[in-house]
Amino acid sequence: MKFNKFLLTFSLVFLAIILTNAQQKSPVTEGQTRLMLYRQHLNMLASSSLKDLHWQYLGPTNISGRCTDVEAVRPRGKSYTIYVAVSSGGVWKTVNEGVSWEPVFEQAVTTDIGDIALDPTDPDVLWVGTGEANIFRSSMAGCGLYKTTDGGESWEHMGLENTNTIARIIIDPANTDIVYVAASGHEWTDNPERGIYKTTDGGKTWKQVLYVNDRTGGCDLVMDPGNTDVLYATTWERLRRKWNDPRTENDYTGSGIWKTTDGGKNWKQINTGLPPANKRGRIGIDLCASRPEVVYAFVDNYEMARDAAYDEVDSYGRPRGKVIKGATIYRSDDAGEKWTQTSGLTEEMKSYMERHSATYGWVFGQIRVDPLDEHTIYTMGLALNVSTDGGRTFERLPGMHGDHHGLWIDPDNTDYLLNTNDGGICVSYDRGKNWRCFLDNLPVAQFFNVNYDMKDPFRVYGSIQDHGSMYGVVDLSNGRDKVPAVEFNWAPGGEGSSHAIHPEDTDIVFSAGFYGSIQRTDMDGEGQWRKHTKSMLPKTYPEEPRLRGQWIAPFILSPHNPDILYHGMQYVMMSRDRGDTWAYISPDLTHNDPKKMGDISYQTLTSISESPLKFGLLYAGTDGGRLHRTKDGGDTWTEILAGLPEHKWISRVEASRYDMGTVYMTQNGKRDDDFQVYVWRSSDFGDTWEDLSGNIPIGPVNVIREDPLDPKILYVGTDIGVYVTKDGGETWEVLGDLPSTYVHDLVIHPRDNMIIIATHGRGIWVLDGDMVNGGKPQNQ
Repeated sequence: MKFNKFLLTFSLVFLAIILTNAQQKSPVTEGQTRLMLYRQHLNMLASSSLKDLHWQYLGPTNISGRCTDVEAVRPRGKSYTIYVAVSSGGVWKTVNEGVSWEPVFEQAVTTDIGDIALDPTDPDVLWVGTGEANIFRSSMAGCGLYKTTDGGESWEHMGLENTNTIARIIIDPANTDIVYVAASGHEWTDNPERGIYKTTDGGKTWKQVLYVNDRTGGCDLVMDPGNTDVLYATTWERLRRKWNDPRTENDYTGSGIWKTTDGGKNWKQINTGLPPANKRGRIGIDLCASRPEVVYAFVDNYEMARDAAYDEVDSYGRPRGKVIKGATIYRSDDAGEKWTQTSGLTEEMKSYMERHSATYGWVFGQIRVDPLDEHTIYTMGLALNVSTDGGRTFERLPGMHGDHHGLWIDPDNTDYLLNTNDGGICVSYDRGKNWRCFLDNLPVAQFFNVNYDMKDPFRVYGSIQDHGSMYGVVDLSNGRDKVPAVEFNWAPGGEGSSHAIHPEDTDIVFSAGFYGSIQRTDMDGEGQWRKHTKSMLPKTYPEEPRLRGQWIAPFILSPHNPDILYHGMQYVMMSRDRGDTWAYISPDLTHNDPKKMGDISYQTLTSISESPLKFGLLYAGTDGGRLHRTKDGGDTWTEILAGLPEHKWISRVEASRYDMGTVYMTQNGKRDDDFQVYVWRSSDFGDTWEDLSGNIPIGPVNVIREDPLDPKILYVGTDIGVYVTKDGGETWEVLGDLPSTYVHDLVIHPRDNMIIIATHGRGIWVLDGDMVNGGKPQNQ
């Protein structure tokens, strides 16, 4: 691949500007600062002139979303109350065993939930640990603990705000003022607030009773019900890198199992019989309540099992390297003094356990032991698995969505199970033989993105975590303020896909799947559209660098000609014939650092925008924080990040439709555990920038959009909600009555003037744009 016809310029003309006008913004990383800034958000909401505008839930009404934990009030029969923790949608409650659900924890600095725990003596007391310990790339950081004493009517923050993820909460049934917390720590950066914490005064004060190092956190925790001073804890040394999933490294020593017999005053390691520390990944632990000396550990085992077959690929179609043993079950019959492997002892079960968690065992690691039968255990991976012989053989329990994260076994009736997975929550009355799942009344789908078509009524398309892509119809026939929630239908693309719909030929849908695969689909056949799909990503020669695409690769249609497509890998690619043929119109615009290449596509493009006023005026941003511009359709490219924070993920770039030299850009600090607000505007094609964040209190920021009718109106979507300015960025207001939710994307339908947002945890919402911009063009 040759680029001698391209000129990649890094102009020195603006060196003085860089030195004198650098935009200095300090990262926001402290939990107390985040709590203070969230209070500012609440004050803005209370005083907003737009606070009463109503966001309408569009759907989907036929799917749910990823849940992480579940608790039920005992005894069942006297109560049918269940609480479920949604990974990025707060906490929901039912008082009628799932006939209906209501959100009880939805207004906070974060609604990403790691674990919940019911007070065993008071069913109105619930502890909530924020921050999902599964650390998906789309997981949001937590900010400590909350507690309700009135069944979710009100909440109090209970500290540990710098932990960012909480894996387990254990309440001492003998004295419920005593609470233990396993804090797994920051996802992306090292921090000392990891390990096991204990309070003896109901959360007023905390003591870190087990600390290993700044990269090793508490991963799981279980208490001996017969002697509540005896606890077992697991620790996990891990860090998510921008180019790698969390994994063990050769010098890691912190992962293992610990035991205390004096309520956390002293701990000893109990790892005899387990793999070496640098081969131990995430570890789950549980014991049998009726025989507490029987303890099980579920280890993500990084010892090598075999070489991958020549054509073997991972869950996302990428070539596999060495295959690790993965999910491995160990049992102790002497309260942890020594461990014996019970799983994978035959070739059949060895293969079963290798497949148990696919290539992402760090997501799972949950194990439960039947409280009345020490030989019956459940493990959570791609499936919910059960063994009745202590882990020697397993079978998958059918009837549920995949990817399992939580299980509650009724101690009074162990046939009664509650399971949480990537599709929601399910209940079984017969020990897992049959399940009833709540798909249509727990609206917590995790969308990554949204776009619209020009049909009448129009459709919105989006991709959803672990579900794929779907579309729903926005029906305005009953009024713009009476949009019904609807079932969504399957659409082209995968679970991480961007969509673009041809504005004239509205049955033609382009979708960019995860890691940059792209396809064109003719939807004319509706349910038969899969037969009318063409893959379009061009092949590369063996000597060329492989194409690198982000999980959700940027993909747009030219506003000047919808048959012209732009697609972002490490290059900007262009097609003039709806994707039949392609040309690279840029060199590699990333840092292209070989030291930052791993099993996650990194050093890729994340956002592309073409000026609606000038064909060939393009902007392209990357995950490593680079931003480039071309004024001549790709012949020359200039880096234009002068004076701005470096190495921050470019979450969106938006060329203005009103002024050719104006461009907007947002940066997202999530992958540095940074919650600062980065919103910028340039009026000279990106040569210089001004800070447009104004009074927006807290990020990260995911998207910025211009209003289609009024040049002074801008919209910003953050991990809290939606902000709008009507004066070009001088002042911002909270827009509407949303719960705290992660707004991943925002678009405005140009014909019907409806604002649509994709949330990661609360589905798709719409709002009448006429209520914001007046519904007619303003004087420019």
